[in-house]
Amino acid sequence: MSDTRVAPHNVRYRERLWVPWWWWPPAFALAGLIAFEVNLGVRALPDWLPYAILLPVAAGVLLWLGRIEIRVTAGDEVELWAGEAHLPVTVITRSAEIPRSAKSAALGRQLDPAAFVVHRAWVGPMVLVVLDDPDDPTPYWLVSCRHPERVLSALRS
Repeated sequence: MSDTRVAPHNVRYRERLWVPWWWWPPAFALAGLIAFEVNLGVRALPDWLPYAILLPVAAGVLLWLGRIEIRVTAGDEVELWAGEAHLPVTVITRSAEIPRSAKSAALGRQLDPAAFVVHRAWVGPMVLVVLDDPDDPTPYWLVSCRHPERVLSALRS
């Protein structure tokens, strides 16, 4: 069994695509409202039980949404990681930043169905990485990241 973890000293860039901080209060408010409604509808339950269940569920959902990590590692070769998928820099022919203003076009009519996409709506810019690998039918990767210039710099250095 191979271990795909990367030692911290080999990481050139790392970013977790957390949800924005301002999503947390509405999520807890919604969970509290649902717990209140459950209390109104089911009198047999203790009043605290729906809150004790639904508030951690709301936190868990927000943490789960922010589970994707983007990183650039340098071991035997430089690799771009998007979640569990990884791509060696040797198969990258071009790379570019996709600003927030061009994201809808890149994900809309211009999107190749064979492209590998890691998109998070709450993250503005993206990185476009064009591939030249005869063994891979994927033409390019589109990856959301908050600091595309740092990702591209880590890939190129």
